[in-house]
Parts: sequence; structure tokens; C-alpha cells
Amino acid sequence: MEDTTWMANHSGRSEFILVGIFSQSKHPSLLCVVIFVVFLMAMSGNTILILLICSEACLHTPMYFFISQSSLMDMSYISITVPKVLVDRVTGVNTISAPRCGMQMFLYLTLAGSECFFLAAMAYDRYAAICHPLRYPVLMNHRVCVFLASSCWLLGSVDGFMLTPVTMIFPFCGSEEVHHFFCEVPAVMKLSCSDISTYETLMYLCCVLMLLIPVTIISGSYGFILLTIHRMNLAEGWKKAFATCSSHMTVVTLFYGAAVYTYMLPSSYHTPEKDMVVSVFYTILTPVLNPLIYSLRNKDVMGALKKMFNVGPAFQETMK
Repeated sequence: MEDTTWMANHSGRSEFILVGIFSQSKHPSLLCVVIFVVFLMAMSGNTILILLICSEACLHTPMYFFISQSSLMDMSYISITVPKVLVDRVTGVNTISAPRCGMQMFLYLTLAGSECFFLAAMAYDRYAAICHPLRYPVLMNHRVCVFLASSCWLLGSVDGFMLTPVTMIFPFCGSEEVHHFFCEVPAVMKLSCSDISTYETLMYLCCVLMLLIPVTIISGSYGFILLTIHRMNLAEGWKKAFATCSSHMTVVTLFYGAAVYTYMLPSSYHTPEKDMVVSVFYTILTPVLNPLIYSLRNKDVMGALKKMFNVGPAFQETMK
């Protein structure tokens, strides 16, 4: 009888309990409202940005094509985590089945991996535009852009297919509580009752590889950009390069900083509270910030926005 109980306790979980961020808050209802408002802002901001890029001819360039893909990722990021968080708060049920947990983990890993490579593709696009302006239409034609985007999505899905099945087949025992608001790999693995040191090493190496390749491309691209601008020795060139690349570098810093903390720092640096704060930042706040970063610091996007909001009055004036 004891052997049967032991085997049952060490078998795969049918469901997990997501402790979530509301358990740490003194005002959970207010926090729920704030998260809901942020969710609406992220969805509307990214939707408007995508519609602008699709509808305005002046934004039909490789740079904005990649920005639209980034906005699509941001919408997906926040959609796979926040709706469940809000529904769980309203219903008072904070459980998630093992299959849904695995699906959430897979989607998140795929998006995170894809964004790693998309940021590298965007850096290469800036390199081609600034360092090879005459060959830019050939280097970054529509076929090349679609190929790069498809490759980024494919490489991201490889990350999801590699880590998700391995994580979910580990035996879980003891507590069912995941001290997180979604099924992130490090939080779920803390429930495993087996030795995961080898897996942690493999996951670390995988993350290093996933980050090292894009970081090398980004560093090389911006190194060549700085070298090209330095050779030009024009103040206007520095100003234009900064205006073109600063938004991208801001997003790179935010994304890679959070990724390094979550997947590459030793466990001694982690606590459930810190992990949730970092995850809230790049899964909830970053999707709101990215449209602002790409629009407020971009004259083309701001011009398209003004044109969009002036359509009504202009149309009425024409009708008169």
C-alpha cells in the first residue's frame, strides 16, 4: 500500500496550482483592474501599429515589416498569460491542467526564442540600410524579409519543442503549487522530485546558444554601423543613425536583460517574488512599452498616426 501511494505521489501531475501575483498584493482587486487596463493598452497599441504598417505605403519597408512581426509577438505574449490570470482572479479558480500548462509553456518558449532571432534580423536590416544603402533594396527585398521572418519563427519553435516535452515528463511530487502566474520552465521545474542538475545544465547551454547567436549578430551589425558613421565623420550621420537604431537597442536591452536574469543566472539569485516581478515586466509591461518606443521616437509612424486621425475632418471638409 505504501509503495502504491509513493508511486502515485511521484507520477506526472494532472494539474498544477498557479499561486500567481495576487497572493503577494495587499490590494488584489486594484491590481486586477490595473492589469486589465494594461492588457487593453497593449492589445490596442500593437493592433494600431500593425494596421498603420499595413495601410500606409510609406511604412512598407523591411524595418516596419519586422516591427509588425514584433507587435504580433507582443500581442501573443500577453494573450497566453494575462487572460487566464484575470479569469482565475474573477472565478477564484487558479488551477491549470498539465496539458494546458505544457501548451502555455510551449507557446511562451516559441515566442521568446523567435523574438531573440527577430531582434537579430532587425539589427541586420539596420546594418544593410546604413552600411550598404545602394544595395539595400536587393539585400532586403520582400523575399529575403519573408525568409528571415519564417526562419525566426521556425528557430523559436525549435526552442519550444526541445524544452517543453523534457520539462513536462519529469516526475513531480510534493506541492502542486507553482509560485508563478504562468507555467514558466524554472518555476515548474522546482516541483520536480528528481535530480534536474543535468537538465539545468542543458537548458543553460541551450539558452546561451539561443542568446549568443543573436547577440553576436546584433553586436557585429552595430559595430559596422558605428564604424561606417565614424568614417563619414558627419554630425548628421550620427544623428540619423541614433534616431534609426535607438528604439531597437532599447528593446534589445529590455528583452535580453530579462532573459539573462531568468534563464542564465544561478538559482541563488532567484526568489519567487523576484522571478514574478521580472516576468511581469517582460510579459505584461514590455508589450505596452514596445509600441510606444517604436512610435514616439519615429517620425514616419507619428506622421502616419496624425494622418489617420485627420482622415475624419479632411473627409468632412471634402464633402462640403
